[in-house]
Amino acid sequence: MQTMPDNFLTTYRKPLIKLIESALEEDLGEGDHSGNACLTTAETRRAKLLVKEDCIIAGVAMAHLIFQHYDSNLKLTTHISDGEEVTTGTVVFEVEGSSQSLLATERLVLNCMQRMSGIATLTRRLSAKISHTQCRLLDTRKTTPNFRHAEKWAVRIGGGTNHRMGLYDELMIKDNHIDYNGSMVDTLNKVRTYLDQKNKVLPVVVETRSLEELQTCLQFPWIHRVLLDNMNPNTLRQALEINANQFPTEASGNITEDTIVSIAETGVDYISMGALTHSAQNIDLSLKATH
Repeated sequence: MQTMPDNFLTTYRKPLIKLIESALEEDLGEGDHSGNACLTTAETRRAKLLVKEDCIIAGVAMAHLIFQHYDSNLKLTTHISDGEEVTTGTVVFEVEGSSQSLLATERLVLNCMQRMSGIATLTRRLSAKISHTQCRLLDTRKTTPNFRHAEKWAVRIGGGTNHRMGLYDELMIKDNHIDYNGSMVDTLNKVRTYLDQKNKVLPVVVETRSLEELQTCLQFPWIHRVLLDNMNPNTLRQALEINANQFPTEASGNITEDTIVSIAETGVDYISMGALTHSAQNIDLSLKATH
């Protein structure tokens, strides 16, 4: 699991800027002909970000980053911060500056905030369901290509915990790794040799599909966490008895809003859900011109 400081923006500013630049290039191309035809850069206008359904708002800091990167003269007045619960009709912020700049950045700001707010809202709702336990909710790598940092930021805003950011910051040994090598033992021996030869210190998480595979993992005390894949609550309890607190435990696979409580109540340390990022519904927001 990725351990990160609270300030996500400070840590991941570079990839977030890269995301913004790529998205603006995709949208603007050679220029915003609609805005350029109707407006001039000298015209100063205002707009407000309006909430159109109850949610946990996320992406305010992202919107500020977008506005400032495109036009540093845009001025943002924030009324609501990331992570706050808001209702329909709430004005999150007001922005003032070049009318051309406002319209050139409008869609990217909305796309980011609608997506991020949807993820934060779902994460907050699921986290609340298991708040009576010690279990923590993790995201996964099941993210939108090139939008991972924004989506994982939204999970954090919603109260979840980030798993690894990519293939580079943690070794997660899954079913295909094991199947390609023929056995759990051979796979883990190769992992240990690789880390030693490369002089790498990285977390190692191992997916187990059965109680037998979990038993095998106990022979490798340098593992950082075991992932208990597609196990029902009864099997998870058996797994926890076998593990006997040797490793932190993570439940994963086909966990839904209906089953998350029963899974958390088994006593696992973590639950990981790809649904946080691949199934969250966008929140309805709009950027409206004001006078």
